[in-house]
Amino acid sequence: MQYWLMKTEPDTYSWDDLVRDTTNKGGEEWSGVRNYEARNNMRNMKVGEQIFVYHSVNEKKIVGIATVVAEAHPDSTDSTGKWDCVDVAAMQPLSRHFSLDEAKTRQELAHMVLVRRGRLSVQPVSPEEWNLIINECTI
Repeated sequence: MQYWLMKTEPDTYSWDDLVRDTTNKGGEEWSGVRNYEARNNMRNMKVGEQIFVYHSVNEKKIVGIATVVAEAHPDSTDSTGKWDCVDVAAMQPLSRHFSLDEAKTRQELAHMVLVRRGRLSVQPVSPEEWNLIINECTI
């Protein structure tokens, strides 16, 4: 199983929005991604894989855990046919948010994509990185 991190701008679509859409519709299409590497990462996602939901812009922190509920399919917001997305559902909030600043101070996370390539909106997370954050930030 692969782990992932997906960024969202909380003023546009927040963790609370994902929780609402999970409750009302069973999940939400993670649409609007317009970066080839991020799209290709979504094409590699499998149902059941887990995702850190990261609030970008001013917050810069991991706030919750989601799961893939539908594999890559055409993005409904794209008229060109070039862009795909997955559907995701909220699983649980983190009991303690994990900030980018904290990640940057942790030697164990020095190679994390979030630390090295901060602008990539959909990125893999290694099992070691996942477990470190999960062990520190879940109940």
